[in-house]
Amino acid sequence: MSTTKGNLSARDLEVIWHPYTQMQTAPAPIGIVRGEGACLYDEDNNAYIDATSSWWVNIHGHAHPHIAKQLAAQALELQHCIFAGYTHPPAVNLAERLLQILPANQRRVFYSDNGSTAVEVALKMALQYWDNKGQRRHKIIAFKNAYHGDTFGAMSVSGRSVFTRVFDDFLFEVHFLDVPTPDNIDHLIADIKAQQPDQIAAFIFEPLLQGSGGMIMYDIPAFDQLLSFCKDNHILLIADEVMTGFGRTGKNFAMEYVQTAPDMVCLSKGLTGGSMALGITTSTSNIYEAFLSADKLKTLFHGHSFTANPLACTVALASLDLFTDPACAQQRQRIHEKHQHFLQELTSMAPVKNPRLLGTILAFELVTDGADGYTNQLADHLHRFFRSKRIMLRPLGNTLYILPPYCITNEQLDLVYASIRELVSQLH
Repeated sequence: MSTTKGNLSARDLEVIWHPYTQMQTAPAPIGIVRGEGACLYDEDNNAYIDATSSWWVNIHGHAHPHIAKQLAAQALELQHCIFAGYTHPPAVNLAERLLQILPANQRRVFYSDNGSTAVEVALKMALQYWDNKGQRRHKIIAFKNAYHGDTFGAMSVSGRSVFTRVFDDFLFEVHFLDVPTPDNIDHLIADIKAQQPDQIAAFIFEPLLQGSGGMIMYDIPAFDQLLSFCKDNHILLIADEVMTGFGRTGKNFAMEYVQTAPDMVCLSKGLTGGSMALGITTSTSNIYEAFLSADKLKTLFHGHSFTANPLACTVALASLDLFTDPACAQQRQRIHEKHQHFLQELTSMAPVKNPRLLGTILAFELVTDGADGYTNQLADHLHRFFRSKRIMLRPLGNTLYILPPYCITNEQLDLVYASIRELVSQLH
């Protein structure tokens, strides 16, 4: 097979089918050969600022030496081991360390492969929890416009959209709620009451921020009031922190903004610092104990070939080393303050609406003739524009957002802001 410099993109087009991509009309992919810090480099050594953390996974920068060294050492020691009936140090160490920083009621760690599978595990835990206790609770509630993944259970609890359209008839029924505001919270509670709370197994949600739904941010007190009502009615709370976890919203986890503790937490993306695929579902002791029985039918029959892969657990531990260093919190605060200044500028730009900020995430919509949303035709223009500037900003329709690695420099952020100014001036 040819390895001639510069032909990676052409070779790709002959053999690869890319995600979320209309292969007939999309521009040829850019061949990336290495990464360093907040940048990725193509075959000609051109640098691209990764302003969206490569689908929100990279929190410490690309090819971080601490993560790479830990991975290399582990690869020479233990690469994989069946996790049914066996265990290993990276899995135990990671579980112990994660439980120290997660909500205090979380007591057990279940490993899987990615964000979607972490959600699948949580849903199965919730439904079987009630079955194991001999109670008929079969309903699930979730937010409209939610996105929880692309496997069938995760699609079922996601808002019906372009992502699920072809498969809607195959998804299980879910009752969807509007995101909470001070004005609608009483209506939302009445809506749940109408669904007969004693039949509702669980409420799954992205805390404070819906990512793929368009970076939708919602009111913290109203959200907490909704969670509290569910808790009072013994509805299990599943916090999907796949995107919001590990500092994205400013705090370590988005659930730290509310008083009501979740029953389960789903993690992935930033869990390994963006280095490898790994999923985790944590639970309270109460949920775990409902599966303890002499009756083998009460077992949680779920697992993956690469459950608790030692390499993935090791890079997650290395990422935690960096994340828990006070310097990481300082980086996040610096980004937040830079975003705050640019946010003020965005408010005066005519084609911009609803600029908003949460932690290190800055988002806004661009006014167009089409409807807001993922299928807005402006997305193709935006994607091509930022590619030409060698900045990785992947729009959600007409929604633009900046969600960078924490190591991004002020100078790199200024380049991102400048490219947005240029775009807006062209649209005005």
